[in-house]
Amino acid sequence: MQISLSETGKRYNRDWIFRNFSYQFNTAGSYAITGPNGSGKSTLLQVIAGAIVASEGTVTYYASGNKIEPDNMFRHLSIAAPYQELIEEMTLSEFLRFHQTFKPLISSITISSIIEMINLEDASGKQIRYFSSGMKQRVKLAQAFFSDTPVLLLDEPCTNLDEDGIQLYHHLISSYTVNRTIIVSSNDAGEYGFCREKIIMGDIMLKGKQ
Repeated sequence: MQISLSETGKRYNRDWIFRNFSYQFNTAGSYAITGPNGSGKSTLLQVIAGAIVASEGTVTYYASGNKIEPDNMFRHLSIAAPYQELIEEMTLSEFLRFHQTFKPLISSITISSIIEMINLEDASGKQIRYFSSGMKQRVKLAQAFFSDTPVLLLDEPCTNLDEDGIQLYHHLISSYTVNRTIIVSSNDAGEYGFCREKIIMGDIMLKGKQ
């Protein structure tokens, strides 16, 4: 799975968040997007995901050399982010079953095994609205990591996690990212230290002003 950005930029009103950004994310690559608060890390990640439309330039997706239309890209990627919404009226089991209907799980993974791995067995029948922020973050990570997609996007993935939750995150990284393209938006090296390539948003803005 490849994602190619060419002279891409995003602005709100007259303010450019970033611009003139060209980059290719390759199959099974691992990438960190870093930079100061407000530098556009999350915005770039959402542009890559197709969740928001770039103001200029292009974002192109390829699978096995074949171009994928942006409207179909959601089938090929999963995302976990602090701003991501969960269906809080559902129980954990209901939510994972619902999610599975439009994004299949990794082969050999079951909903019961997911709940066990994220250590939420006692909460499987509880509505998500009653979960703590850390429990909700575990659910967000689960639905992203265990979806059968070649691309995994992670925005500040350890937000609200305690020490056990952080250990869970590193276990998921080491066990469920083989042959997947991973892009992590974060300023915490503990979240992106495994990434082989690093994109610094401040450098992008300096290039955009040249």
